[in-house]
Amino acid sequence: MKLIVLACVTIILGLGLLEDCKAQDPTRFADQIAAFAEADQKEMPDKGKIVFVGSSSIRMWKEAEEKFEDFGVINRGFGGSQTSDAIYYFDELVLKYAPSKIVFYEGDNDIASGKSPKQVFKDFKTFVKKVKKSLPDCEIGFVAIKPSVSRWNLAEEMVEANASIAKYCSKRDHLTYIDVWRPMLNEDGKPKPEIFLEDNLHMNERGYAIWNEQVLPFLKK
Repeated sequence: MKLIVLACVTIILGLGLLEDCKAQDPTRFADQIAAFAEADQKEMPDKGKIVFVGSSSIRMWKEAEEKFEDFGVINRGFGGSQTSDAIYYFDELVLKYAPSKIVFYEGDNDIASGKSPKQVFKDFKTFVKKVKKSLPDCEIGFVAIKPSVSRWNLAEEMVEANASIAKYCSKRDHLTYIDVWRPMLNEDGKPKPEIFLEDNLHMNERGYAIWNEQVLPFLKK
């Protein structure tokens, strides 16, 4: 009887692991990546622009290309992505545009999926290495993992990941840590509820106004 129970538990756990692996499969973004390629076929952006790449906070930054038109922005955000996905699609999202700068936002979904701050930091360094290998003159601006009402229970892990990346960036000329964490907190040290949509995760115009202000110095750099 014990063997039967053990076998059932093993099967259930195995199915859970398979489901988790499926959730992490980067090919789940194939349609979004194909849509970017289709848009490029219609009108390929010039080389040397600034690529915004990352998860839904980048994808939903609708005004980025218009707001920073003078800098030449290409928005390549794909919702639900993690740092590992940006690494997997590096050629399609970054390399093909030969950007002068990259505004990078990942880590939010990484932490929410259970990845440790150390893993987020490790993956970010892998992304940086890919950039430096192929685009040695390209600068990277890492937008800090943002605080949000819905994921405030993960604040400690996010702060740890941000701290590691901030320290890493401070020691390298081609890296800039863009702090959006502190400006998004109220006087009580908690996320400002008025800057989020109803899901308490994604930002509204007031939230993006903070991001616009924080990222501008990097674009001007």
